[in-house]
Amino acid sequence: MSNTTSPLRIHSSVAESIVDGPGIRSVIFTQGCPHHCPGCHNPQTHDFAGGSLVDTQAIVAEILTNPLLTGVTFSGGEPFCQPAPLAEIARAVHTAGLDVVAYTGYTLEQLVAMAETDPAICDLLLEIDLLIDGPFILAERDLTLQFRGSRNQRFLDRSEIHQAMTTI
Repeated sequence: MSNTTSPLRIHSSVAESIVDGPGIRSVIFTQGCPHHCPGCHNPQTHDFAGGSLVDTQAIVAEILTNPLLTGVTFSGGEPFCQPAPLAEIARAVHTAGLDVVAYTGYTLEQLVAMAETDPAICDLLLEIDLLIDGPFILAERDLTLQFRGSRNQRFLDRSEIHQAMTTI
């Protein structure tokens, strides 16, 4: 992680979770979301002016104090509305041997198109080990799905993300 850090606007965080990705994870719920999916699990994260600003180095330091963690999950809100500070965090936790999961209401294809004009999105995509993409669709809701809320949402691993990014 560089000496310059970007603050991250978060709604909240969870020190240990087993429902937001594989293993024991620290979860960062970003603040701000443009999707406003009907039936959203976290509607309190939609307001871009809500939450609080937190220093990325402080977040990383807190995560690294827990030896039980296997990874970090970025949820929201919409993580890709704040790609630069999340990429900083992801690089630091990767260096420590943890993996990174991200939830997004965008599809990977939309993110790749957005990354053509926003390099920070590309930076974040390159740090993600597992992406759960697509908006929550109430009509597709399925409580039997692991780590997803609706059937349209996909699990995309690092190789699938990198393959999609070859167009950038």
